[in-house]
Amino acid sequence: MQVATAPAAAPDFRHVDVWIFDLDNTLYRAETGIFAQIEARMTAFVQRCLGLGFEESRQVQKTYYREHGTTMNGLVQVHGINPEDYLAFVHDIDLSALAPDMALTAAIGYLPGRRFVFTNGCRNHAARILERLGIAGLFEDLWDIRTLEGRPKPDLDSYRAVLARASAVAARSAMFDDIARNLVPAYALGCTTVWVNSGSVWSRQGPEQPRVSPTHIHYETADLCAFLQTIRI
Repeated sequence: MQVATAPAAAPDFRHVDVWIFDLDNTLYRAETGIFAQIEARMTAFVQRCLGLGFEESRQVQKTYYREHGTTMNGLVQVHGINPEDYLAFVHDIDLSALAPDMALTAAIGYLPGRRFVFTNGCRNHAARILERLGIAGLFEDLWDIRTLEGRPKPDLDSYRAVLARASAVAARSAMFDDIARNLVPAYALGCTTVWVNSGSVWSRQGPEQPRVSPTHIHYETADLCAFLQTIRI
């Protein structure tokens, strides 16, 4: 399958040779419910770890996400939990809702240059997702929370670190994420930014900083595959 040539009026990505994709609710659709499972497991972990009821555990989960960047960071910093225990527990989910996506495979495979996955989640979880979608072989590297040394998106230093790790020039890099504020540091460094607006509740939660404005988002799409099929490359 070959991606159709984009018309001249389509978004121009001819300057891009490094493509960086978030994982959850970006490379798959939010309506699959995959991340909803992860969120439920987060609450369950807080319940088990802290001995709280469901509602209180959910509130702790959201508070830590907002104040520490991830629920895991809050649990590590406040309670000293083992992050590996957390990652293994919350990503022990059913992926049967995902299937190989031939159109997405073709669209990503057609992109010139190098491709990476940049996630606040776990490498093992990401690898499982990519295998289920049939796109695992399309990416040069996968950066997870371990790569970031516990400094999750939108920590600006993590963006600097992964760009340096890939020897990537920001001005020739494009970053795709379903959480708009995660694109603010990418924009600040000079990357082309694409907001994959999944409409998920999770994408509207989290840290209050950095504040996002329309100027931080070069392009917005509700359909990653369709967007990639029409850009100029």
